[in-house]
Amino acid sequence: MTHWTASDIPSQHGRTAVVTGTGGLGFQTAIALAKAGANVIVAGRNQLKGMAALNQISKTVANANVAYMTLDLASLASIEAFVQQIQASHSSIDILINNAAVMTPPKWQATTDGFELQFGTNYLGHFALTAGLLPLLRRGNQPRVVTVSSIAARSGAINFGDLQSQKDYKPMSAYSQSKLACLMFARELQRQSDAANWGIQSIASHPGISRTDLLINSAGPWSAQGMARRFLWFLFQPAPQGALPTLFAATSAQANGGAYYGPDKLSELRGNPASAKFPPQSLDESACARLWVESEILTGVVYPSDLAAESTHAGVPLLQ
Repeated sequence: MTHWTASDIPSQHGRTAVVTGTGGLGFQTAIALAKAGANVIVAGRNQLKGMAALNQISKTVANANVAYMTLDLASLASIEAFVQQIQASHSSIDILINNAAVMTPPKWQATTDGFELQFGTNYLGHFALTAGLLPLLRRGNQPRVVTVSSIAARSGAINFGDLQSQKDYKPMSAYSQSKLACLMFARELQRQSDAANWGIQSIASHPGISRTDLLINSAGPWSAQGMARRFLWFLFQPAPQGALPTLFAATSAQANGGAYYGPDKLSELRGNPASAKFPPQSLDESACARLWVESEILTGVVYPSDLAAESTHAGVPLLQ
């Protein structure tokens, strides 16, 4: 794994990858997979940005096999529509990259379904999306689900008494909770896959601190985050470098199901892909299992223990 770079990505010809997010790390992940020959579906809520990403990938990668599909992770209805569309056009998926995120809106905001925006988009949206795509992943070739967490998960706590941060909304605390939830989901998805023989590798990653628009666009250029990016620029690695742990998790034969990967230097702030340290709270198996159940209740998503009869769903996603 030493000094693993994008040039080490093995051929992805014949593999189909879904990447959520049209900019930043999502874009860098998509373009690297396209260069490796994958059939890449870029999923995002802004069609204009999505088409711009496609155009840029097509200009950069000769004969790129890439498409854009609309997906708003802040809407269960949009997720259901996306799942139905992809089921109609694809027989299988080999890679799912749960990447898209929103970060630290200064005031409490709600998703279409009434969830706190960060918890609903960053975590619950991907929880529902993975459920809907599970039958297609089951039919994939050595399928992998990579869920992107954050070093912010280190300070995160799952507040089961106030998952939507309605009683006490603090932007960074809510973001940290959502990213801790993503990490716990990745671990629990691997456990569920092993128990039900889904044959899916679930892997978590984080980018360290990377130079994307996420910080600036969320809290603003004069926020603490924006000022940090401006004056502590030397800590921020380029977005292509920040995407490497996710690409390693998605493609490398050395990546293991249930593992967590991030940068290898400066307390995982930057560097090349390496095993990341799990925050202690993410290792609480009972909390991971409880979060899974709570998430099924909140979203109405059903993760079946047996998908042998998946054909009876006739293209209907697992959202109820």
